[in-house]
Amino acid sequence: MGFIYRNMRLAFSWCAAAVLLGSECERPLYLTIDTGNMGPAEEMAKVLRKHGVRATFFVANEKTTRGDMTMDPSWAGFWKARVEEGHAFGNHTFRHWYFRKDLPGGKVSYVGRDGKRESLDRAGVCAELRASEDRFRSLTGRGYDPVWRAPGGKTTPFALKAAASCGYKEHVGWSPAGFLGDELPSDRFPNSVLLANALRDVRAGDILLIHLGIWSRKDPYWPMLDPLLTGLKKKGFCFATIPERKRR
Repeated sequence: MGFIYRNMRLAFSWCAAAVLLGSECERPLYLTIDTGNMGPAEEMAKVLRKHGVRATFFVANEKTTRGDMTMDPSWAGFWKARVEEGHAFGNHTFRHWYFRKDLPGGKVSYVGRDGKRESLDRAGVCAELRASEDRFRSLTGRGYDPVWRAPGGKTTPFALKAAASCGYKEHVGWSPAGFLGDELPSDRFPNSVLLANALRDVRAGDILLIHLGIWSRKDPYWPMLDPLLTGLKKKGFCFATIPERKRR
């Protein structure tokens, strides 16, 4: 009975948010969340539920603090729960390599963090993106929305054209003020400063970026998600997913 009540309450919160977005809220923001080390993933999901905020997750197959990968079957429960909560999902590639530069002959250089390089033609780019969506569908029964984000936000003209040819016509970056800074070194960019900057600078229509855990940051930024959402909502902002942005 408790499970049924919890899901009814959750469904009501999402419906209330949708009504607010459609009829009252004139200052939407778009929270996007990229995969990362997944250490704080469950806690971040709790914060989203607390605030009734639906985000757009960009999903890639990355190494986690548990020693597995973000798209292993061991994470199926996490992703299924996010699907049930009504979030949106976009493609972040499968291997989370980086598109560096276009090459002669209709190819793009695709580089891993270890320096390994591949030259991808149109079919290769599409295969990389489809591998991610196929894996996500096998975990959740749902494919991606037709949006994608290249790792690091780094694209090339050929990569964009190739992605569009296989269904990903919109590449989603982020707004300057929406770069929340969770990838920056915490000794130079403390949480208090990053939070204050966002609350001061974010404007209606901005796309915000945060990750499900960052390996390099010593003082993790993710605990600021709760005060960030609280502060932004107090300023009259509401939240929608990237696909909903097209319908406004």
